Amino acid sequence: MIDKATVDLILDTADIVDVVSDFVTLRRRGVNYVGLCPFHNDRTPSFYVSKPKQICKCFACGEGGSALNFIMKHEQLNYHDALIYLANKYHIEVNERELTDEEKDAQTAREAMFMLNEWACQFFEQQLHDTTEGQEVGLSYFNERGFSTATIRKFRLGYSPEDRSALYKAAVAKGFNRQLLFDTGLCVDDNRGGGYDRYRGRVIFPIINVGGKIVAFGGRTLKNDKTIAKYVNSPESIIYSKRKEIYGLYQAKRDIAKKGKCFIVEGYADVISMHQSGFENVIASSGTALTDDHIRMIHRFTENITEMFDGDEAGIRAALKGIDKILAQGLSMKVLLLPDDDDPDSYSRKHNAAEIQQFIDDNERDFIEFKTSILLKDCARDPIRRAKAIEDVTHSIAVIPSEVTRAVYAKECSNMFGIGEDVILRDIAKARKKIKEVAGKDGTDAPTPPQPGPEDPAPQPVMHQQERDLIKYITRYGMCEFSYFVVDGDVTNEAKATVLEYIQIELDADNLKFETPSYSKIYEVALSLIDDFYRDINEYAERSNTIAQAEYAELVKGINPVGHSIDAIKQEEDRILAKVTQQSIDRINKFRMSYLEKKLLSHPDDDVRQTSSELITEPYTLSRIHTQNASITSDFEKLPTLIPQAINNWKLALVEQQIKDLQKLVAEASMSETEELLKTLQRLFAVRSQLSQHVGHRVVMPK
Repeated sequence: MIDKATVDLILDTADIVDVVSDFVTLRRRGVNYVGLCPFHNDRTPSFYVSKPKQICKCFACGEGGSALNFIMKHEQLNYHDALIYLANKYHIEVNERELTDEEKDAQTAREAMFMLNEWACQFFEQQLHDTTEGQEVGLSYFNERGFSTATIRKFRLGYSPEDRSALYKAAVAKGFNRQLLFDTGLCVDDNRGGGYDRYRGRVIFPIINVGGKIVAFGGRTLKNDKTIAKYVNSPESIIYSKRKEIYGLYQAKRDIAKKGKCFIVEGYADVISMHQSGFENVIASSGTALTDDHIRMIHRFTENITEMFDGDEAGIRAALKGIDKILAQGLSMKVLLLPDDDDPDSYSRKHNAAEIQQFIDDNERDFIEFKTSILLKDCARDPIRRAKAIEDVTHSIAVIPSEVTRAVYAKECSNMFGIGEDVILRDIAKARKKIKEVAGKDGTDAPTPPQPGPEDPAPQPVMHQQERDLIKYITRYGMCEFSYFVVDGDVTNEAKATVLEYIQIELDADNLKFETPSYSKIYEVALSLIDDFYRDINEYAERSNTIAQAEYAELVKGINPVGHSIDAIKQEEDRILAKVTQQSIDRINKFRMSYLEKKLLSHPDDDVRQTSSELITEPYTLSRIHTQNASITSDFEKLPTLIPQAINNWKLALVEQQIKDLQKLVAEASMSETEELLKTLQRLFAVRSQLSQHVGHRVVMPK
């Protein structure tokens, strides 16, 4: 368990923009930041991050919340492990007791796999650097490839010894489950109650996901035996899917975002050598064709891709193969063919950074220029082949989402092919129609909308909307100061409390409770935080007062008394005092307003966290009547009106529901029962009339 003080420190330290930026390229838009949503196939930025409120929200798929919630969702971590993740990110020391055997058994398979892979990676690193075999075999090989010690450490390269079961024995001795070793692919069951190492005698390339977790390994043999596979990779598992992971993205993501571009190569060594040469925005598809998942992942960080290929026939075919998928995701695509007999690894070892950059500048080609030159090669005298090649190019243009980009490429094609632009545009339109028809049949054109679960959702309580309005004010303004009047006989006194406390007083007076389970839970959590809040606000107010005094003293020093009367100097001092006092009040109000938001958005209960996120990020709606020719007053300023109105709306809705229920009973009641029911109805009509006056409803009493 992590103690409360440490949890608070982690939550207060974690910055939402900083945390999200590790996974999404953000651009400032006003006071907010915006980027492509990492939780759905987002082609236009719909994921907003608010630094002042420390929350994020996708206005397409609805995902969002605090920094903690983001990490839990993105990295598929539980509450505890997400806190540990943030603590590690901000170098916050976490003192917690070691898990018991029962708690270890309770860890999910996913978490256990991450733990095992991290341990295995450290094992391989230790074997490489600290054993004679590792140094003579593994380290020698990496040194021959020209990898520096810093580069080896950066990519966490390792070595698996020749001993048939070195890792297996060490892992079992450490207490790891045998089945887990087989499920991750680190070991293979020998069907005799033991196991042997999958990667024995190989150098190791850990595969790290975008969040820094080790999900798999690649092992390369150093033997010349052709009966042995050159590379052995981890099998698919619940934490590793080859179609989703990109080698080197964890190390490259910041440089990709910074430079606004990434280079894609084929293998591990290609990535490592390019990084060592100073090109740290390089990633690898690990020998597989780029999938839609790969491209979506890259799109989070940049819209510009250059694929680097060998200059031979196989490299050219590979370059052509993935173009359409990349274009369909709205990315800009370029191709770079290396000289014959060279790959990115060998080329980067032969040339310095300046020479590599010059080669890129001279030989990087736009996809349409590249594809056209390849397809039209040797078909100048064959009209049929030439027409087919042109159709192939226009089909690639047709998959591009942007109409403007398609128009630009159509014009360029017209010039290159010597064909009218209108002909090219018609061919593109025809190709797009076919694409949509195919998409309509297999559903591949657009993200699949969320499907209903196996069971219908539970019906919402009758008062759901009225409850929602009130609980929304609690989540947003619950600890803000609220003034109200208390009538005691003929005497009316003004009282102050938090918004939450006022609502509690009103609800308790009429014995009202939230029917919606998630709202009831949020309400109870909020009430439980009142004592903590008063302690924290008093401490914060003292700090704010100290800041205000220091600011006042500093500003007063700057008053020049020369040529000013005592009254003028006094007026200036009063003006400064009013200014720093107001700033202190604003700070305290901001603390009050954000207090419950932070607590609820980072609460261990999933339901509390998720529902609070929806309520806090729910957009405000203003009618055109209210916004036309009038200044807009914030909800914070209107709380004395909004809170009582929300409570009365809820009460009114309850009364109206009771009236409907009673009217049904009257219609079915006997003569003896009717009189008593009608009396109750009359009392309810009177209550409804009184409530309606407060909420502005016009009620016509029945005759």
